[in-house]
Amino acid sequence: MKVILLSHTDNPEKIVAAAAKLCYSEVGVGELMDNLEKEEAGKFVDMLLNELGHESPVEHANFTFAIEGVSRSFLAQITRHRIASYSVQSQRYVKLENFQFVIPPSIENDRNAKKLFLDSMRNEAESYLKLTKLLSEKYSEELISSGISEKKAGRLSEKMAIENARFVLPNACETKMIVTMNARSLLNFFRQRCCNRAQWEIREAAERMLKLVYNLAPSIFRNAGPPCLSGQCPEGKMSCGKMVEVRKHYEELKGN
Repeated sequence: MKVILLSHTDNPEKIVAAAAKLCYSEVGVGELMDNLEKEEAGKFVDMLLNELGHESPVEHANFTFAIEGVSRSFLAQITRHRIASYSVQSQRYVKLENFQFVIPPSIENDRNAKKLFLDSMRNEAESYLKLTKLLSEKYSEELISSGISEKKAGRLSEKMAIENARFVLPNACETKMIVTMNARSLLNFFRQRCCNRAQWEIREAAERMLKLVYNLAPSIFRNAGPPCLSGQCPEGKMSCGKMVEVRKHYEELKGN
């Protein structure tokens, strides 16, 4: 897995502080920005979020990530977070000659399970290529018979073939994406996906994303992470029961 922070709002905490102050200020934005020092902005944002619970101003801070080496299962989970923008490598337009795949740790660490898994991946890859070839030939004949040139028919038929052959590709199939979220959406994302009850893959991505943004906006993301960092676990009987370990882990992740 690779997670890279591609871009972000400049001076995110200063922008958030100015946005919040503007609601109650008689002066303009320019004067507010000029009079805000970085340290003062950080303290104000910390009070805003952690004492007043006023989250809407943090929507003005945006962060864009590149995420690679994750599965289509991961894609299905992350896109449930709707206040975000996603651009994902298309299986409809990209032919996956030898597709890469993600192996869950529980399978990786079991010799028999891993053998079965790898055999399945090989079978899926073979089926995908056979279907692509079969459908491509079929579509090419149909296009040529309709009057389209052989060269153009060859190009169009492969695209038509892979958009249907992709139906045999597994959830393990590796994908790539660019994701943009504002800070408020990220705080919600971290609450849900940093929890031990989240699946391992999206939890790992969430932790990497949190580490990247915390370094840029520590006041915004001071309490970011699973709910048990700042209160009791809301999972009840489903709790992992490791609150002490979880809190220590996130202190280390944030360098505290």
